[in-house]
Amino acid sequence: MVPISERTLEEYTKLKFRSRKILVIDDKPDTLLLMRELLSSRGYEVLSTTDPHEVAELMHSERPDLVLMDVLMPGISGYELCRQLKGDPLTRLIPVVMITGLSDRNDRVRGIEAGADDFLSKPLYPEELFARVKSLLKLKEFTDELENAESVLMALALGIEARDPYTGDHCERLARYAVNLGRHLNLDDESLVALKRGGYLHDLGKVSIPDEILKKGTHLTPAEWTIMKRHPLIGEAICMPLRSFRNVLPIIRHHHEHWNGTGYPDGLCGNEIPVLARVLQIVDVYDALRTARPYKAALSHEEAERTMLRESAAGLWDPELTLEFFAMLKKQEKAA
Repeated sequence: MVPISERTLEEYTKLKFRSRKILVIDDKPDTLLLMRELLSSRGYEVLSTTDPHEVAELMHSERPDLVLMDVLMPGISGYELCRQLKGDPLTRLIPVVMITGLSDRNDRVRGIEAGADDFLSKPLYPEELFARVKSLLKLKEFTDELENAESVLMALALGIEARDPYTGDHCERLARYAVNLGRHLNLDDESLVALKRGGYLHDLGKVSIPDEILKKGTHLTPAEWTIMKRHPLIGEAICMPLRSFRNVLPIIRHHHEHWNGTGYPDGLCGNEIPVLARVLQIVDVYDALRTARPYKAALSHEEAERTMLRESAAGLWDPELTLEFFAMLKKQEKAA
């Protein structure tokens, strides 16, 4: 099996050097032929369809880098199709150019509201087409770089997790628990994305912790504990260059703070601790209690609940979020 870090690097290399793929959507075959000839002459790989109902399947199977679509098509308008693409998490970052012969300002406003990234007016001029395509593909390349950076960090986090054979799929469970609790609390989509990333990346800083400390698990010496407590700051520093991770940084830095101020690294207390860090912290503690380790047995759900309620009453965890978490689990159990 190829290690996940090597697989990520291989995927990045293929992404970096492959030809860019453009999907053209128009109900007129002659327009598709013209666009194919123009774009192919510049080295682009061109996909095309006259049926807007095929677009979703093409987008998921072919993952184009850019979409050029006509506004006026039978069955479904370009506006509605654009809105669907921008509403799908798997396709919303792919630039969409709407091609229109309509000159009314309101038509362009409708396109902007649907999420269109740019417009081309009919008749098409090759120089303008090439310039717009080149500009948007450069933007897509930057987006791909950010997505790849996230993939590398995720791979690194999973590699760290693999150093400890007792944690199992801890990161995946945390990401799922955290997102579910975020939804239960009616947090916005941006916060849910941050919680998912935080579930995987919260312990990223442990990459710098020696195995003899990381795998010791308990009874750390004061010197070893000082080293261990650095991992939230190291993880934050690793992720800090990525602006798209701004909501993840507080999770990474503060997931070991305590409600009563006895945690680390900053000794925050109560609502000073960012809410997303508190959410991740709650699910992290629950999963740790439910997982067997060399120095302890796994607790049952009921035992973990009693333990966390007792600890929250003692000032370790946010008492309200602790109650909300177990209310969510109870609700999920009844719905199952």
